[in-house]
Amino acid sequence: MSIRVGVIFGGESVEHEVSIISAIQAMNKMDEEKYEIIPIYITKDREWYTGEMLKEIDVYQDLNLIKKYSDNVVLYYKDGSYVLQKKKGLLKRTVKEIDIAFPIVHGTNVEDGVLQGYLQTIGIPFVGPNVYAAVAGQDKVIMKDIWKEAGLPMTDYVWFYDIDYKQNMEDVIKKIKKIKFPVIVKPATTGSSVGISVCEDEESLKEGIEEAIQYDSKIIVEEMVENLKEVNIAVMGSYETQKVSEIEEVLSGNKFLTFDDKYVGNGKGKLKGFKKLGTSKMTSKGMASANRKLPAELPKKQREEIEEIAIKAFKALGSSGNSRIDFLIDDKKNKVYINEINSIPGSLSFYLWDAKEINFTQVLDDMINIGIKDYKKRMSKTHSFASNILQGFAAHGGVKGMKGAKGKIR
Repeated sequence: MSIRVGVIFGGESVEHEVSIISAIQAMNKMDEEKYEIIPIYITKDREWYTGEMLKEIDVYQDLNLIKKYSDNVVLYYKDGSYVLQKKKGLLKRTVKEIDIAFPIVHGTNVEDGVLQGYLQTIGIPFVGPNVYAAVAGQDKVIMKDIWKEAGLPMTDYVWFYDIDYKQNMEDVIKKIKKIKFPVIVKPATTGSSVGISVCEDEESLKEGIEEAIQYDSKIIVEEMVENLKEVNIAVMGSYETQKVSEIEEVLSGNKFLTFDDKYVGNGKGKLKGFKKLGTSKMTSKGMASANRKLPAELPKKQREEIEEIAIKAFKALGSSGNSRIDFLIDDKKNKVYINEINSIPGSLSFYLWDAKEINFTQVLDDMINIGIKDYKKRMSKTHSFASNILQGFAAHGGVKGMKGAKGKIR
């Protein structure tokens, strides 16, 4: 019997379209002999839909088609099963049952622990990071603070809230100036290089902060690495075991890899890398279409250093599944800095594993197996007690008894 895999994607995120690309890539590569693939699309207004048509990229050009021809559903626990049930109609029937959820989502409100929290609350097995790792992997400040405690090499950084900047601009600027220009300004919890600016002086710094504030209430400012070489590596596993992919060098004419470098081609605002498959199916190379050198040309010692740091970083955050970890190298000083983790990376970084002769289908299979093992570990732990303190509470007069028992309940 096939394992029913609910692939969840989309959501209220600035990386909504990138998630669609990643999910459709993955659904086209899953082993259909092992898995029944059930697409679950979350619109930007947080409605959930399922239906076979959602496996095809071209339907997303018209949301009305989705609303008309697919089922508007909710996912919840019912009679020992996890079901997708229709929201509307006299008979709110079950459309599908799923055995495991596979979130292929990017950015705030989905990758950052929000979706994982819901899945964990209803108790369904799911692929990828748990709530804690998802939060730490999305919030660059929390991420870097954990890595700093673990002694991993990073550039200098400071952070602040938008309200801090609005109320005490001079103090925030003064704090940032302790890091020499140029600096890079980022929204703390977005991805895909959204809202990021390189700032050479105080004037451009203010512009960069104003840009970042449009996307997040928490801002991080980091030291720029001179003589920059950017390299990425993927780590697969959990806190128990890990393996690493090939290392790539990302190539860009910009001072950092921009959203356009990753996804937009020819300056026309179209997602790049699309390739037609027949008349209706389309897929995109997504992040796989970015300019890169794979494998990266690195000295053996530096390659081993990156692999070692990547595993330490993955474990420090309690990550699970398949994460991509980005590094910055000062090529002149031969100095390596860890930059950030992508807990659910664009295109699931399949191309980094492909370079090690592990194909996309195998990557997906490995991720699902890790998700199943994570669920079994979670279920083996004690999360509640059989005792009911409310029985004793009722015996002492319940809520009415509280009036004469202030301070006794702790």
